[in-house]
Parts: sequence; structure tokens; C-alpha cells
Amino acid sequence: MSTSPLQTKPDWLSISPKAGTDFTKIKSALRKRGLVTVCEEAHCPNMAECWHNEGTATFMVLGDVCTRGCRFCAIKTAMKGRPVNPHEPHMLAEAISEMGLSYAVLTSVDRDDLPDGGAAHFASCIKEIKTQSPQTYVEVLIGDFAGNHEDLQKIIDANPDVIAHNIEVVERLQRKVRDFRANYKQSLDVLAYVKQVSPHIYTKSALMLGLGETEEEVLQAMDDLRAIDCDFLTIGQYLKPKTSLLEVKEYVMPKIFEQYKFVGEEKGFLYVASGSFVRSSYRAGEFFVMQHKKERERNLS
Repeated sequence: MSTSPLQTKPDWLSISPKAGTDFTKIKSALRKRGLVTVCEEAHCPNMAECWHNEGTATFMVLGDVCTRGCRFCAIKTAMKGRPVNPHEPHMLAEAISEMGLSYAVLTSVDRDDLPDGGAAHFASCIKEIKTQSPQTYVEVLIGDFAGNHEDLQKIIDANPDVIAHNIEVVERLQRKVRDFRANYKQSLDVLAYVKQVSPHIYTKSALMLGLGETEEEVLQAMDDLRAIDCDFLTIGQYLKPKTSLLEVKEYVMPKIFEQYKFVGEEKGFLYVASGSFVRSSYRAGEFFVMQHKKERERNLS
């Protein structure tokens, strides 16, 4: 599998944003409660499409200031995050109910400044959504909680439908791309622990391409994730979100993403979303999760 040499952004990396009543409705529900979505904060290219007639959105809890400094991420960083809003779980669940979302994704900035990394607050958000909108599927995209299983258990006990944690890049590029407090083995351990204690919860991870990885390294990362029974994988193109962050090394051609999708499913992932604009929370994958979970529930009934 080869990639195109680095160049002016190629034609396939263009996207036509949509807007409409659903987009406006979601924005309004967010603004009046002071809620934050990672869709906006991380400059996601799929935001308008997901918000337009898709019934999905990704919310960021625990503030919008991260205590880590990964070199691919546009989110604000500081030694200490903003004060935690104790009313956020209720407001978030209220907004999701008002929007009528079928699938909600919760993520957060890293909060190494909090005793439990914010795990209890995160869990409260999940529980409140499940109470106010029991029909809504909840996926959480979490940090590593510094490898603390007790903190991670708080998330698991809240019983989300999917727990995602991103390895982000292949093992060799970890120190170059991620904050020094994150690492490949620790991230794999997070996903492994979830499956060990709650096999019924789906697990998910993500890889960015275009930072200098090789095909062999991508395939090894897939094997490492399958070795811990990770269910879902998303693979997308790294696009530099602001000038101070890492440069793109290469633009991966669409056919290569298609090949990785095929290979990943051959390796046993239940679903692989792979493409230039695919991000951790990706609508096609969310639709698959909903269908797969419904089928599993029918089989168990």
C-alpha cells in the first residue's frame, strides 16, 4: 500500500458542509445551556453532516481546557482545567432529550488536575442521560485516567453502550505525537480492562494516518487491538488544525483507506470506518453499533 507524496491538499480532501433545521436546532440547544461539543472544539470536518438529519453529536464534558498537550490537537491546554460544573450532567441529558438524539457520544478533555481524572463526573453524565433518554445509545470516548483501574471502573459501572479510547497513532510515533503522560501500552490496557470486567460493553479505538507511519506499523496496531478483543476501529487522515501543531507528512489516498477497512474486517473487527474524513466519533460506525446492539439484544431475549 503506497501513499501520495506530500503536496498541496489534494482534491479528495474537500467537503461540502450542510446546514439545516437540525443543525440550527442543535446549536441552539447547546448555546442556551453553555454546553460544548468536541465537533466544534476540535474543528471536525463532519460536524454539519452529522448534525444534519443524523441524530448524533459528540459532547465534551469537564470543560474545554485540557491538562495535556498532544501535538495534533487544537483544544486549549493549561496546567489546570476549568472548575467542574456540578449541573452539567443534568443540563447535558436535558439537551440530548430536547434534541431527540438516537446516539450521543461523550468525551472530555484530560483532567489530570482532578483526584479521579473526572471519572465520577463523567459517570454521572452517562447515568443522567440513561435516565432522561433511555432510548439513546451512549458512547464514551475517554482518556486513560493515568492507567488507574479504579477510576476507569466508575465509567464501566455507569454502563455506557460503547467505551472508546484512542491509541491515536502507531507505537513508534507515540512520543512524537501524544503528551508524554500517554503511551501505547497504557492505552491498550484501558481497552483490555474494559473487556476483562465487562465483556458486553463494546470497545473502540482510532488511528490517525499521515504522520509518517508505515503499512506494517498500521497492521501491527490492528493486531494489537484485536489481541485485546477491541470491537470497532476508525482510521482517518491527520489534518493539521492550526499552525503550531505537527505537519502532515503525507496525504493517504482513498483507495488505501478502503484497503485498510477490508484488512481490518478480515482481522476480526466488527466494524471498521476508514477514510480521509473519518474521525473517532463517526456517524456510519454509530449506525452500525445501534444495529448490532439491537440484534444482540434480540438474540438474548
